[in-house]
Amino acid sequence: MYSVECVRTVIAFLLLAVTTPSATLNTVISGGGVVTSPVAATVTRVPAIVGGEADLPCDTRPPMHNDSLLLVVWYRDDNPVYSYDTRVAGPSAHWVDDPYIGRAHWHNLPTAGLRVHDVQSRDRAVYRCRVDFHVSPTRNYKISLDVVELPNKPVVFDEYGKEISGTAGPYHEGGEFKLICSVTGGYPTPRIQWHQGDTVLATLSAGEIVAPTRSLALVIRNATRAHLSASYTCTADNTLLASPQKTTVKVDLYLKPLTVEIISREQPLSVGRKSELWCKTTGARPPAIITWWLGGKKMEAMTKNPGADDANETESLLKWMPMKEHNGLVLTCRAEHPNFNRSSIESKLPLNVYYMPESTIHLGSKMNPNDIEEGDDVYFGCKVDANPPAYKVVWEHNGVLLQHNPSNGVIVTGNTNMALRNVSRHQAGKYTCTASNVEGDGKSQHLHMQVVYRPLCQKKDMKIIGAALQEPTTVTCEVDAFPPPDTFEWTLNNSAGSIKVDADRFTVDAKAGKSLLTYTPVSDVDYGTLSCRAMNLAGQQVTPCVYTLLPATRPDPPTNCTVYNLTDDSLDLLCLPGYEGGLQCVFIVEVWAAEGLVVNATNEAALWNLRRLGANRQLKLIVYAVNARGRSEHVTFTVETALRLSPRTEPQEAWEVNWAVGVFLGTALTVALILCLALIATRIRHRSRDYEVTLPTLKNQKVIVQKRNSPQGADDKNPDLIPLSKGVTEGPPDPPLYSAIAAPKNSSSAHSLQRTQTPVTPISSHAHYTDMQNDSGRSMINGAMRSHREIVTTRTPLLAAHQESCV
Repeated sequence: MYSVECVRTVIAFLLLAVTTPSATLNTVISGGGVVTSPVAATVTRVPAIVGGEADLPCDTRPPMHNDSLLLVVWYRDDNPVYSYDTRVAGPSAHWVDDPYIGRAHWHNLPTAGLRVHDVQSRDRAVYRCRVDFHVSPTRNYKISLDVVELPNKPVVFDEYGKEISGTAGPYHEGGEFKLICSVTGGYPTPRIQWHQGDTVLATLSAGEIVAPTRSLALVIRNATRAHLSASYTCTADNTLLASPQKTTVKVDLYLKPLTVEIISREQPLSVGRKSELWCKTTGARPPAIITWWLGGKKMEAMTKNPGADDANETESLLKWMPMKEHNGLVLTCRAEHPNFNRSSIESKLPLNVYYMPESTIHLGSKMNPNDIEEGDDVYFGCKVDANPPAYKVVWEHNGVLLQHNPSNGVIVTGNTNMALRNVSRHQAGKYTCTASNVEGDGKSQHLHMQVVYRPLCQKKDMKIIGAALQEPTTVTCEVDAFPPPDTFEWTLNNSAGSIKVDADRFTVDAKAGKSLLTYTPVSDVDYGTLSCRAMNLAGQQVTPCVYTLLPATRPDPPTNCTVYNLTDDSLDLLCLPGYEGGLQCVFIVEVWAAEGLVVNATNEAALWNLRRLGANRQLKLIVYAVNARGRSEHVTFTVETALRLSPRTEPQEAWEVNWAVGVFLGTALTVALILCLALIATRIRHRSRDYEVTLPTLKNQKVIVQKRNSPQGADDKNPDLIPLSKGVTEGPPDPPLYSAIAAPKNSSSAHSLQRTQTPVTPISSHAHYTDMQNDSGRSMINGAMRSHREIVTTRTPLLAAHQESCV
């Protein structure tokens, strides 16, 4: 069976046979004639490096707009090596000859061409690209692939044939040395050069000595100090596509060191701070070997030797971190040259190293840390190792600074000693001392001091425990003591006397410092007071822990319930708990509405945050307590949630603003008109006594201005008072629009809460309307004018949840 690749190869060759009648002449049928395109005579040269990539260009753009690419075939020496057929979809459109499989790929962007990867020497040849179009004539391009073989890296030898790697020599000053550069390989033949920096010292051109291996020698006579550490580079190049191959060597010269000195004497040094010391030697070429020594140990890992060529000297920089143990030692810088009978010279530096204090706290020499009791005197010492000496020492107890205070029993003497007089159990804990100098603060490890004391109750208050008859009850006695107590004693005191509880009826947890007593009352005389005493090495507990045993009962109901933060959908409730019956108790609130239970909440405390109650609802709250013996009497009261405010839209807000402005302007115009009419009436009244004027009022009534000799003497006595209406009965005016009087709601329960509203003065047109109604409702009583004023509580549609008062 033939493989798929073989089938593709046969198809490609058949296609070439059909579409290519000649290797040098292409025939294309166009319209009614035959158009031929000869092979291009111009050869495009494309250089490439072995192992690199090569792009062989081929213009596949059709010369006419209505034409398109049909087939691209690449030939090497008239043998097809690659083809791309646009009539075949998918990968099958590409065919590659075996030597180019995986290395040759056709690409269209940015320009069309054949890209060859991993170029090899055998790829050096002239390639032809044949391009067939649907309509246009076939085109051919010739590309010469010039494969460049780079030369091998140059190898440098000395005059004795020994390969030099890195450094040549050492040679002696005034002597002669020879460097030979050898290069193998390369096509075309490479050029060889010797460089010193940017200066070309010697050159071997490509046409000279054509051989597989070519060499170029560099001879230096009468070597001087200028040649010390000089770098010489041999390069080999045969193309501009790659950097030259090069090898660099340095020259080393021998000279004996003359002097050595530590020129940087930084003192004092500090532990933990990096220090730099310089050592300089002169007269040695090449640089002398400089080593650093401290305490008989070589410090070469921390040394570098920068050369100073101009001054004929060598410097070495020591970067190191001084340690405490280096204080007082001598640092030595040694310069030597092994080729001159190992002669060496030294420079020495005594070290003064500063370090932070190291503090160690300890008890007095005669103190037993396991036998410190309350009332004893305790002595502490602080041992300090510091350079420079510490200028202060501070003491701490559990992180709290201790000051010299004899009245409180704290005595500090000489910074390094402290005494505690008449210690108590509260002074047990961790003690530290901290010494300070210019380098910092050195804190000691803590010393844990234990004070032996008798047991004490952890809770000082008397605890009430409810116990039911014939039911076991566990009573826990917890004490604080050091060392932990190992013995407990229980006593029951009741009307029958004092009874000691048997040891088998309780357990002891010495590590936790507690005892658990299981007690079962059998009759009423078994109730009373339980006492618990513990004992440790310090003695027996002085004041016992007391627990009152009472019969377990139902809890008392909560009292003084208060509702606050009442909104349209929530409220907060707080009650005072009653007696819990001697047992663990929980508190429950039930919220009922007309349709049924709304919320049922349980809490360990008589405090609730009730949510999702609903707006404008009459709610009934039932509160009670529950323990293991049952539930208490319940407390009942009612509340009413507020109305929910609907959000206002922008048109509504604009209408409200316009309406308020209109009402304000109308009111202002009305008041101005009334004042003008009153002024006119007054003037007319002064001018004539025998006429009457009709004035408009708010209710379109006529006002009669009478003569001065009118029987209404009261008007004559007060000419500035103009009665706007007569015969109006005295009484409250009609209520304004949207007015409502809110009366407090009383609950039948003793725990009911009343809602109260605080009157406020609204800024509303209804208030102005009420005032005008009251002004128009004046009446004459005993010949004098009286105006009626009334407090009206209003609720506007936009503030329905808030009551307002206007005068």
